[in-house]
Amino acid sequence: MYKTSFEKLRNYIESQEYKGWDPYDALNSKFFQSIPFAKNSRLMRLIWIQAFKKSPMNFRGLTRVEKAYNPKGLGLFLSGYCKLYQFDRTQEIRSRIHFLSEKLLDMQSEGWSGPCWGYNFDWQARAFFQPKGTPSVVVTTYVGCALLDAYEILGDKKLLETVLRIKYFILKDLNRTYDGNGDFCFSYSPLDETQVFNASLLGSRMLSRIYHYTKDKEVLQLAKQSVQYCSNHQNANGSWSYGTLPYHRWIDNFHTGFNLEALSDYRRYTKDTSFDREIQLGLDYYLATFFSEDGTPKYYSNSVYPIDIHCPAQLPITLSSLNVFEQNKELVDRVLRWTITKLQDQSGYFYFQAGKRRKNKIPYIRWAQAWMFLSLSNYLVENHKNTGI
Repeated sequence: MYKTSFEKLRNYIESQEYKGWDPYDALNSKFFQSIPFAKNSRLMRLIWIQAFKKSPMNFRGLTRVEKAYNPKGLGLFLSGYCKLYQFDRTQEIRSRIHFLSEKLLDMQSEGWSGPCWGYNFDWQARAFFQPKGTPSVVVTTYVGCALLDAYEILGDKKLLETVLRIKYFILKDLNRTYDGNGDFCFSYSPLDETQVFNASLLGSRMLSRIYHYTKDKEVLQLAKQSVQYCSNHQNANGSWSYGTLPYHRWIDNFHTGFNLEALSDYRRYTKDTSFDREIQLGLDYYLATFFSEDGTPKYYSNSVYPIDIHCPAQLPITLSSLNVFEQNKELVDRVLRWTITKLQDQSGYFYFQAGKRRKNKIPYIRWAQAWMFLSLSNYLVENHKNTGI
């Protein structure tokens, strides 16, 4: 079932040549950009983005939003192919790894202290506005880790050299919010000062992978200070809110998974076991809270809906990273069976969200297809390890 699902998805994304729409790309609309009072208004930008994101109808063709490459999506696809290469060492897979690596090198954001990447659209959040191409620690980390995955297969030194210089972007361009103990949270981007825990932990994840190659003690220390800050803000039951702002106080499925994956990578690449208790506490909460008996993935800690494709996609990735996949395989199977049955289209792509009464079936390339590609790649690798199939 999973291999068939994966092949249908792979055929779809390769037919699209990795290009597509995104839930947040509404400001790429040529129609919207032609209206000066709208494109210059924070409120209108917010309304326009949210209207497109929440509508099950796709107005992008009508309003002239073109399909495009998304750097984060390409990074996720690249990591997925690198996973596949562990048991499918064909020239076909290798050539796609090479193509995606080169494409990502070409898509770097210019003018910053080190290599970095951002989204391919203007993005208005409640807390800040990000022009197209503004680098973020989130996009940069997923791309950087993917390029390292590719380097370990291709042996192309320019990939390694590029990623090692990412530390200058993280350490020089991102803002920091300190607590009273000297620990700090990295900002999401150079243009904001928000404290979002998964973003800061992703910064630590990237630094830890850089440390693995360089053994730079300063990089290790700064990565640990960010991890410590986020661990200090972990709730007693093992959960994390999204961030510290009043409207960032929700607790959700996939950001919890992101946090655990980042902490796991930090531990793996630095050999620092100081946060084992926090990781186990977070994992116990994650497994006990976000998945129903029938495999339904819940979005929030206190609500199922909207069921978002990110939630089931992250589960195999997080458990694989923590080396607890096999112990929880029955849960993974339940969740993936539910996801494939309920959210995969006959043409191969996965739907964005499901509500109580209707589904949003728009085929978002980064949000849905890239994440499920990486998720199923992880599943197939873990299955191959344990069965040889």
